Amino acid sequence: MARTKTNIEIKNKRAAFEYEFLETFTAGICLVGTEIKSIRAGKASLADAYGYFSGNELFIKNMHIAEYWWGNLNNHDPRRDRKLLLHRRELSKLQRRTSEKGLTIVAVKLYIAENGYAKLVIALSRGKKIYDKRASIKEKDLRREADRAIFN
Repeated sequence: MARTKTNIEIKNKRAAFEYEFLETFTAGICLVGTEIKSIRAGKASLADAYGYFSGNELFIKNMHIAEYWWGNLNNHDPRRDRKLLLHRRELSKLQRRTSEKGLTIVAVKLYIAENGYAKLVIALSRGKKIYDKRASIKEKDLRREADRAIFN
């Protein structure tokens, strides 16, 4: 059975402004039935989502997946912690790097892969300073001005 092309892509726009991404990883997510249906409907938010380790397992916290409208008593908790699926060497690398001062794991993008599974792009990141944020705003404004000049 051929899968239809889905273009579900939920981004965390604020993360790129608040953090400097050092390295990115693509992880699978352990979901329950109504969660994947809500994601396919585009009802998810990565606004304050971050990763943490519990033992040797990586979890994502504060990722909001809205309750499925057609769900019943078996609906899921919208803000529950969800386990991320990565290879062992990637997990050990992330665990080693997050123990360093100032590094954290941030959710960047949630999408549906070609095989129909939900994937989460996470980034090992460092918080930006105020002057770095000003530089980002300046670059964005310059890009916008250049685009205006081209189209006018």
